[in-house]
Amino acid sequence: MTLLVKTIQNISKQSQFAQTNNYIQHGNTTCLRHTLAVAHYSVRIAKVLGISCKTSDLIRGALLHDYFLYDWHSGKNHLHGFTHPSAALCNACKDFNLTETEKNIIIRHMFPLTVIPPVTREGWIVCMADKWCSLRETFSAHPYKHIERWIALYERTAGISAVKF
Repeated sequence: MTLLVKTIQNISKQSQFAQTNNYIQHGNTTCLRHTLAVAHYSVRIAKVLGISCKTSDLIRGALLHDYFLYDWHSGKNHLHGFTHPSAALCNACKDFNLTETEKNIIIRHMFPLTVIPPVTREGWIVCMADKWCSLRETFSAHPYKHIERWIALYERTAGISAVKF
């Protein structure tokens, strides 16, 4: 079992992580699928580029970077792009003991929209993976067709059986 799958299991057991499946992130992609894809691509980016980092922090930060738990499409939060990292960090801190690296990933992942950049390698990797996934979700009807079996595995691991598309 991979570290990513183990981490998804642990996060799902002790939090409201599965609720992220109730909210759409970009296009028709749920927040759950988005964070699973960001975690998947973050691990791949680090591996392909040979970047030495703390993989456990990278994965947890990627999974929790959008742990804001509300529908940002409702029109109530017009500044979502600027404010959701703080909401996600607040929720994550309630449910988990986070490392400083994980906190940095969550609070800084929206750079350059938010002006302060990440200060860790892990933060930069998640920031890049988040941008890549957001673009795919916005401009493709099936953004993860090529990694669908991985995403489905991650969703089952998180205890999600009904997948929203």
